Amino acid sequence: MSKTNERRLTIARAMAEAVQQEMQLDPSVFVMGEDIGALGGVYGNTRGLLDEFGPQRIRDTPISETAFIGAAVGAAQDGMRPVVELMFVDFFGVCFDAIYNLMAKNNYFSGGSFKVPMVLMTSTGGGYSDAGQHSQCVYGTFAHLPGMKVVAPSNAYDAKGLMTAAMRDDSPVVYMYHKGLQGMGWLGTEAGATVHVPEESYTLEIGKAKVVRPGKDVTIVSLGMGVHNALKAAMRLEEQGVSAEVVDLVSLVPLDRDTIRASVAKTGRLIVVDEDYMSYGVSGEIIASVTEHDISVLKAAPKRVAFPDVPIPFARVMEQYCLPNPDKIVEAWSRMQAA
Repeated sequence: MSKTNERRLTIARAMAEAVQQEMQLDPSVFVMGEDIGALGGVYGNTRGLLDEFGPQRIRDTPISETAFIGAAVGAAQDGMRPVVELMFVDFFGVCFDAIYNLMAKNNYFSGGSFKVPMVLMTSTGGGYSDAGQHSQCVYGTFAHLPGMKVVAPSNAYDAKGLMTAAMRDDSPVVYMYHKGLQGMGWLGTEAGATVHVPEESYTLEIGKAKVVRPGKDVTIVSLGMGVHNALKAAMRLEEQGVSAEVVDLVSLVPLDRDTIRASVAKTGRLIVVDEDYMSYGVSGEIIASVTEHDISVLKAAPKRVAFPDVPIPFARVMEQYCLPNPDKIVEAWSRMQAA
């Protein structure tokens, strides 16, 4: 499609459009959360929906995540398809019983008698000095616990397709969107996340990664904001004569190990970029997925670029020091070559 015909949306707008279109098609879909009604969501994900669907289907809730997520589980088991927003993923600590002991497990506990077709959408990521209770990613925390699908879009096209797919899925889906990719100016905006989005409804396969930049010398694997850091690093590496392939995970659960392994088998080198904490996380799982399968494809030891194992600092200079960035990815390549 020519650029003159492109309809470019932010991730926030793409998410809202996906929910709007699905609510028009399916009366069992409704939305709950804090400030998702008149305000349209802190991150713009539900903007305009209250005017079209009214307060019965766009429900502002009290500040009690345990209550409204628990209510959504019951509604989902009773035939509805709720979309619930946990405003900051960091708040999972106050409602994890509802998420993991109810939402994730009830299908298993009931022997499949009760489906739990609900979407838990939640914001992730730092970079704007909001400290340790509003800036985490904790991708690995949710991916580690069975019973939930987990997705994390890096651009508006994927965001719309993943949201539609999540709302139609009979399993609970945790939809993790990065604040810095939403297109909300006050949070800072990654321009590469705003892309062409078709007007019609469509789905993106949950559990399928994408090669977003082909290369032959090194594979850089990431998700969310990390994909944009990886692409910028790949451009810098190209100036050094290095051809970097970038893989966007798109989904964490299911994890597309085949695409990762095929890329590393071609390049022989692997760098994993993750804004979540370094230890016990996604970066280690990606490396294990390659080395356990066939370590002989590696020409060098894999490298990780992730957030250090410390609470996220409030001070901007300290937070920026900890966050992954293109410079750190290029440095990881240099260390790989020097080893």
